[in-house]
Amino acid sequence: MMLAATPLQHWRQTLADKRQQLAERYRETRDAQTYLRRYCHAVDEALQTLWREQGLDGEASLAAVGGYGRGQLFPGSDIDILILLPDPTPADINDKVTRFIGLMWDIGLEIGHSVRTEAECLREAQSDITIETNLLENRLVAGPVTPWLQLIQKLEAQRDPLAFFEGKTREQQQRHTRHFGVSNNLEPNLKESPGGLRDLHTILWISKAAGLGDNWDALVRRGILTLAEARLIKHSEEQLQKLRIDLHLLARRREDRLIFDLQQQMAQAWNLSDTPAKRASEQLMQLYFRAAKTVNQLNGILLPNLRGRIYCQVPRVTQHINEYFHAVNGMLGIREVNVFDKHPHAILEAFLTLQRHPELSGFAPRMLRALWHARSQINERFRQDARNRATFLQIFREPSGLTRTLRRMNLYGILGQYLPNFGQIVGQMQHDLFHVYTVDEHILMVVRNLRRFAISAYNHEYPFLSRLINDFERPEALYLAGLFHDIAKGRGGDHSQLGMADAEAFCRSHGLLEEDCALIVWLVQHHLTMSSIAQKQDIYDPETVGRFAELVQTPRRLAALYLLTVADIRGTSPKVWNAWKAKLLEDLYHATLRVLSRGGETDIASELEARKNQARALLRLHAIPDGVEAGLWAQLDTVYFLRHEAKEIAWHARVLNRQLAPDAPQVKARLADDHDGIQVLVYSPDRPELFARACAFFGRTNYSIADAKVYTTRHGYALDTFHVFVPEHHDGDYRDMINFIEFELAATLAQDKPLQLPPQGRISRHLKHFPITPQVSIRPDDKDNYFILSIVAGDRPGLLARIAKVLADYRLNVQSAKIMTLGSRAEDSFLISGPGLKDDKTALALEAELIAALRI
Repeated sequence: MMLAATPLQHWRQTLADKRQQLAERYRETRDAQTYLRRYCHAVDEALQTLWREQGLDGEASLAAVGGYGRGQLFPGSDIDILILLPDPTPADINDKVTRFIGLMWDIGLEIGHSVRTEAECLREAQSDITIETNLLENRLVAGPVTPWLQLIQKLEAQRDPLAFFEGKTREQQQRHTRHFGVSNNLEPNLKESPGGLRDLHTILWISKAAGLGDNWDALVRRGILTLAEARLIKHSEEQLQKLRIDLHLLARRREDRLIFDLQQQMAQAWNLSDTPAKRASEQLMQLYFRAAKTVNQLNGILLPNLRGRIYCQVPRVTQHINEYFHAVNGMLGIREVNVFDKHPHAILEAFLTLQRHPELSGFAPRMLRALWHARSQINERFRQDARNRATFLQIFREPSGLTRTLRRMNLYGILGQYLPNFGQIVGQMQHDLFHVYTVDEHILMVVRNLRRFAISAYNHEYPFLSRLINDFERPEALYLAGLFHDIAKGRGGDHSQLGMADAEAFCRSHGLLEEDCALIVWLVQHHLTMSSIAQKQDIYDPETVGRFAELVQTPRRLAALYLLTVADIRGTSPKVWNAWKAKLLEDLYHATLRVLSRGGETDIASELEARKNQARALLRLHAIPDGVEAGLWAQLDTVYFLRHEAKEIAWHARVLNRQLAPDAPQVKARLADDHDGIQVLVYSPDRPELFARACAFFGRTNYSIADAKVYTTRHGYALDTFHVFVPEHHDGDYRDMINFIEFELAATLAQDKPLQLPPQGRISRHLKHFPITPQVSIRPDDKDNYFILSIVAGDRPGLLARIAKVLADYRLNVQSAKIMTLGSRAEDSFLISGPGLKDDKTALALEAELIAALRI
């Protein structure tokens, strides 16, 4: 019998009203448990009524399973049910069940349903751990009790706690791997990420499957969880539940990722507001990350304890290590429960001992708990103890295991306790549009990268960097510089300057050699300098290199800064690093080393002659006769040879020697030496807007410009070189792309049509919700010959073409352009010239127009 329209509408409206009332009540009380419980109750009432209306009450059992069965129903969650049929099943029951399922959808319930007999449930639970887990959490909602109780009893009888434990822990490992193994991604999944709600569920599933209890209080009674741990885990669980409820209510759908679009609104729901140092969203995310970290820590403690209970029949094999520790079944254990209370120095020594014994898989359950509870022992007296300082330094001096040790120390809160300044940046967001990790996670990634350079197994990745670090005396100075380079983020002010003070205080108090102390402090101060010079200045200009050599002063400093710079860039995001940046940094390193080897002297004449000779040698390798280059080189002045490296000079001479004064634009392209992008040469009679037209072409075709060198020959020809990256997900052959660029760009430049800018395109979500205020700076260069235009803005398609169009409108000449894109952040530098730049009014008008173009 079908429900009449009026009752159907009634239940639909009743549920909508109930949801609205619950949401309003929740916003007032912020009581997550009450919301979850009352929403379950409201859904129970609706389903029970529909079940009776369909005449199913005495014929089949309706059970809530999964999260609904657990009694935790979030606003956007699916409502998982099991319809338990008798066996055999009368035909009319199937028809009633079909109508019942349709009605649930009709009244606005998102249903996840399964319809099975008892035998089917048992069979599928035995073969699929997901189904077994779903059935593990269940409540009878309607229908006869006996069939449901019989199913529960048989499921418990056939369950293998050992196999269930192994299956769920393996599932957790795979889930963590899918989410990059860290909870500190900037858009974490509240349910699935490491430290999320699913980690808490996993503990309780395993506990229930083993008959040890299905809630935190039961685990306390069993001695698996302490009262203090239970309070912490309940608090963290409540924080995550509140965040998930808020997220579903704001998104008006099931959304488990803390996406950028909603972070600021979420923060307002938590009564957080912006401060000069931190956005409200950053404060909210730090609350999340700390809750997730607590869950991560307790998950790491409880799962081994549960394993010990389940595998209690496994014999306990121990092996003596020292007076405090022994090996227990392949893990590091403590000899006495109160060892850290009696001997606080053993806290750091535990990590050092595990680092020295790579055959051990980790800390034993009893030790994990004791270590975690011993964090309060790390106070100012502990930090000033010479023995503890020596142990901490030794961790950085060990030949292996540093990365794992620091990650463990951070996971269990030891690192932040020992270095309080590090503790402040745990979970600190970075809304700079290119860091994809929190500050603490980024720092540990940088130290990891430095360590990888020193490990022979990774020599194939960056062989030159590996040679450098293996020749570096006392490399612990590098690792400590990596640890401190961003430690002052989020305090306001220049984090490099603030971090210097932290690094110096640490070095002095820990008794490092004066040379190493000075190096670490200098590296923290200048950790951004080499990257900035390589990507914003002309590194093939001997004067640029000379100024950098003056700053660096010694080969050891140069090597250290080079190593730290590469590790830092690679630790921001997998998408930021590329072979082009690697080449720029390596070329700057070698050029600076040559200057330092000459005692800091910059001999421009000798440098240029060497560059020309190298270009001639490359021409001979391509069977180009002697002297062919002379015609072109006669039209070029010193500035050209300063701005181009020998390989480019040889390439230009090789492709342009046949026709030095063509009537139409000539375009040549080739695969870059490092196979990372395409080099494009434009040779054309000079004309206004030529650079802007080339930029517009690349913008329309989705090629990203990384570098541009613009030069005008003595006989009035533009000789411009671009380094471009191909569009993402481009599957075409490089030869096809080169042919396309050569033909289409030449045709575009030959046209006399008005300059057509490319469409603006869509901006990234991150940039949309965390916009960058455009910054424009115009200043004369060191020689007062040119002006340096610096631009910082959110990146988007066609940005460079718009900048070039404004410069062309002001009749300014672009001498060179350095385009640095960091995620969704553009930091571009242009060397420009023009008569109007020395006029203050013109310069101000130019800045205003550029800012307007950047905001579009």
